[in-house]
This record gives sequence, structure tokens and C-alpha cells, in this order.
Amino acid sequence: MNGRVISFGAALWLAAGFANAQTAAPAARPNILWLTAEDICPNLGCYGDKYAVTPNLDQFATQAVRYTQAFGITGVCAPNRSCLITGVFPTRLGSHGMRSTTALPAAVKCFSEYLREAGYYCSNNAKTDYNFAVPRDAWDDCSRKGHWRNRKPGQPFFAVFNHEVCHEGQIRVPEAKYRQNTARLTPAQRHDPAKAPVPPFHPDTPEVRRDWARYYDNITAMDYQVADKLKELEDAGLAEDTIVFFFGDNGTGLPGMKKWIWEGGLHVPLLVRFPKKWQHLAPAAPGQTTDRLVSFVDFAPTVLSLCGVKLLPYLQGTAFLGEQAGKPREFIHAIRDRMAERFDCVRVVRDRRYQYHRNFMPHLSWSQFISYTEEMPTMKAWRQLASEGKLTGPPARYFSPTKPVEELYNNETDPDQVKNLAADPKHRDTLERLREECVRWMKATADLGLLPEHEMLVRAADSTPWEIAINPSKNPLDSLLAAANVANEMKPSNVSRLTALLENKDAAIRWWGALGLVALGKDAKPAEAALRKAMNDSSPSVRIAAAEAVGNLGDHAAALPVLTKALEHDAPLVRLAAINVLDRFGAKAKPALPAIHAARLNQKDHVADFFNRMVEYLPKQLETAKP
Repeated sequence: MNGRVISFGAALWLAAGFANAQTAAPAARPNILWLTAEDICPNLGCYGDKYAVTPNLDQFATQAVRYTQAFGITGVCAPNRSCLITGVFPTRLGSHGMRSTTALPAAVKCFSEYLREAGYYCSNNAKTDYNFAVPRDAWDDCSRKGHWRNRKPGQPFFAVFNHEVCHEGQIRVPEAKYRQNTARLTPAQRHDPAKAPVPPFHPDTPEVRRDWARYYDNITAMDYQVADKLKELEDAGLAEDTIVFFFGDNGTGLPGMKKWIWEGGLHVPLLVRFPKKWQHLAPAAPGQTTDRLVSFVDFAPTVLSLCGVKLLPYLQGTAFLGEQAGKPREFIHAIRDRMAERFDCVRVVRDRRYQYHRNFMPHLSWSQFISYTEEMPTMKAWRQLASEGKLTGPPARYFSPTKPVEELYNNETDPDQVKNLAADPKHRDTLERLREECVRWMKATADLGLLPEHEMLVRAADSTPWEIAINPSKNPLDSLLAAANVANEMKPSNVSRLTALLENKDAAIRWWGALGLVALGKDAKPAEAALRKAMNDSSPSVRIAAAEAVGNLGDHAAALPVLTKALEHDAPLVRLAAINVLDRFGAKAKPALPAIHAARLNQKDHVADFFNRMVEYLPKQLETAKP
């Protein structure tokens, strides 16, 4: 049901409730247990990783089916969790920014609500991070005490336990905390940094090796915790009644991997154990593997299918298990949008052999400064080497000042995805095929990502992002794609076309025109008059982009008042966009320092928090910036 748009009649049916849902008889329904682990790729012994020490998960894998091709929607938790719990792509819900806040329409529910209406006890222990407020009816218990044992006698359950010990932030904790986290490891289970498998895109330094060793130590600590949860199930006599999923919530929690949509950010382990009474639902025998492509958008329909709950028409994924399982997918689709305090827009298509990237903001570096990531010793060492000009080969790629518009990787011959084949004539047919699929998918799923995030929220003020996504007057996707294509060519010969976009009646189209002129730098000079006019545009997103373009032409004195005024805007996203431009101006933004210091927000909001982080660290960077 990929890309299916919900009809008006279906919306009414959903709004009326789920009283008539078709469910299997209570005795015929399995329990479902989700054991999730934060920030890991398939770095487990059962996946062939010889550096990993995961005896409990390796043993579990002998009883389970091991999925070799399971992928997140993006390289970070919140948009992924938004997708997992709804079965809808974040780019349709408006939850694609990292730690954003969207509103669910009446037509879309957390799939746990349908399980509860079908008689299941649903508990979550305890992370949500959905990018929307947790609906009151989503869980029977969503807390650190949430547990399947709190259900009524004999009641089937769906339970989630999240394991945080392997989270990115636990790699860089103080020594005492690290020792506490890994206290159960024997000396033989601790990983020697000298033997760490440093990937070719990371610099090989002591800091990097230490972080990789700790990453693996934390996975071993998580392995113990998963064993505890499995033992609880066994001790309660419920193992034969429960289908158990183990999976990661995104890729490896190290720089250039987590938050990104290369292999290391998307590929996750997925093990599913079927007890004997449910073995007929398994795609393979215990201990065997399947290479079926699986996406996080498929998880909600899959659980509903296993539990005998009728799938709803708005779900954008395909069940891969149960009586309602669909055909195996041909492609994996992935996204990257605003990541904490930094804006970006990337779309990904992957088939069994190739992975394609479409960078919609190629004028921005991969290495934008994200304060949380910068705390990692690996990132500090990597950035220091970059500043000293000591990086060569794959590690240097991350610090390129711009990105290519397209990337293409052969996953069979280049699993680390360091050789971009997009310009190779031998792969032109593959490039065009995956490019076409990217556009098809964006249109089929009503992708909201080409709207400035603030503009999307303004347009959805009287409804929800979900609803405006299919409204061509509010999300004119064909026109946005056309404008983005012109902007992304970064050709001086396109100045007149980009200037014409500045006159469009739609603010988002005007924004793409301004963004294209930003990317041209000084080559945008013929559009200067139009850009100065656009600094007074009715849309703050357009004003900010036009000011950046004017600054790039050398007139920072004219651009800075527009940006400092934007720092006073009521919307944190507008302030965040403005302060990002001031950061890119570097030393030329020093006259704006008083305005930056005065711009701190008191709002309780994730975006406000990201903005305040920049208010904290950017002045120090600007004060030391070289002219």
C-alpha cells in the first residue's frame, strides 16, 4: 500500500473508531515483544562481525530468523520512531525534522491503539521521541515501569523495551559511568582498541579507536540486558506464546554514521523469533536468514498482520509477516532533513545492489557543526585534522565544502560507500532508474520536505501537515521539484530562471529561487536587484535566503539587519534559519553579536533548545573567526 492516499470515506471510518475491526479469536493471537537497541548497525557476532562479543544475541539468532536487509527511514531516532509507531513516512506526517513537533490528524493513530482496541495490553518502557505528543490512548502504560506483566490474566500483549546503554552518548561518558555501564563484562569481553575495525571514512587515530572499542563494549553490555528480558519471558512461561523482535533504532552512533543516510546510518540488525506454535508465520526456519528488503515503515502493518488486525488504508508500508503480508519491496526509501540545529534535505533510494542519494542542498557541507555530535572524541579529532589540512582520501570527503547533487554506490563492491559512481557513464542507466524512483516515491507519498519547515507549519496551522501534503495549493510538489532542480544545478546560466522564481506567487517556490542564488555565490550578481527586493518578502524564509545571497555578493551590511531582525521572530525555526546564515557568514557576522546574545528563547521547545545552543556556542566561534 505504498503511497496510497486515504480517501474521505476511509477517514470517516477511522474517525468513528475501530469497533468493527476484524481480529482473530483471542486464543489465536500471539504476544509481541519488541526489544530495541539504540544506535547500532548489525555489529553482532551472528551477523559475522568477528570483533563483536554478543553471546546472548548470537544464541537468540539460532532460534530466530535473521534479516540481512533491514533499514531505518533515516539515521536518527525521532523521525524513525515517528515512522515505526504510525506506519507512515515522516515526510508525510511533517515529523521529518530531528526533534520537531507535528500534530497527528484524526485519520492516523499509533498502531498500538488498534492493538488495544483489539484487546491487547500495550506497554512501552519507555522512550517515545515520536516528534508528536503521545496520544493518551496509545499505551496502557508508557513509563519506566511499563511491563507486560501488568496486564490482566491471560490478556495478549504488545510490549516494547528500549535499551539505551549502546546510545551514542554512552560512548563518550566519563570513565566511571562507562565502567558502570559495562560492569558485567569479563576482561576477555572487553574490546581492544588496537584491534578495532576502523572504517575507511574515519581517520585512524587513538580517539577513533577508543570510541569504536567502547561502542562494541556497550553492545556487549546491551547483550546482557537483552538476555535479562528473554529470561523474564521464559521464567513466566510465555516464550512459547510470544513472537520476539530484536532490532536497532538507527545505525552506528558515531560521526559520519548516525544522523546520516549512508550504510552506517540506515542498516540495522533485525532478528525475529517465532515459537513453535507460530512457526508457520516465519519466512524461514530457526537460525536461517532472509534477504527480504525491510523498512521501518513496514513494522506497524507487520505487527497488526501478526495479531490479526485488519490493515488500514493509510498505512504506507507493507506487512512482511502474517496473513496480510504483501509482496517483497523492490526499494528502500530514506530521508535526511533538519538534523538538530542544522538544515539539510536528502532523499535516498536503495535496491539490492545500489544506493542513490539526491542532495537537495548541495551547497551545504556534510560536516555542518552539530553541537551534540561535536562532543564525541572521534568528531573532535576528525575536525582537528581537517582544520590542519591533514585529511586525505575517504576521511577528507566529509569536510568537502559542498556535496554532489547525486551520489550512487555499489553496495556489493563498496559496502562502506566511499566511491561515488554518479558521474560514471557505465552506471548511467542505474542512476536514471533510481533517480526516477526517487521522484516517483516523493510524489506518491506526498513528501513535505521541499517546503521550508516553518512554511510547512504555517500552511498547516488550520489543519495538520498530513492534510496539506496532498493539497497542491499548499504543497505544490511538481513545481517544488522543478524549482529545486534548477536551484541545484548551480549554473551561472540559470540566474535569469532563478530570478524569475523570486516573482512566483508561492513563497516556497520563491525560497527555492533564493536558495539557488545563494548556491551561486558571487555568480548571482545579475540577480542582485531582485535579491534586495526579496529581502522585504512577506515570507521570513525567503527574506533570510535572500539576505544570505546578498551577503555572498559582498554586501553584509545590507544583509545583517534582515538576519538580526529574524532573530526576534516568534517562531524558533525562523530564528534558527537566520542564525545558521550568520554562522556561514563567519567573521563578517561579528556586528550581529549583540543581537545573537540577546536572542535566547525561553520557550520549552526542541527547536528553541537547538537555537539556544547556537546562541551559546556561535559567539565564541565568530569572535575567533578569521576575516
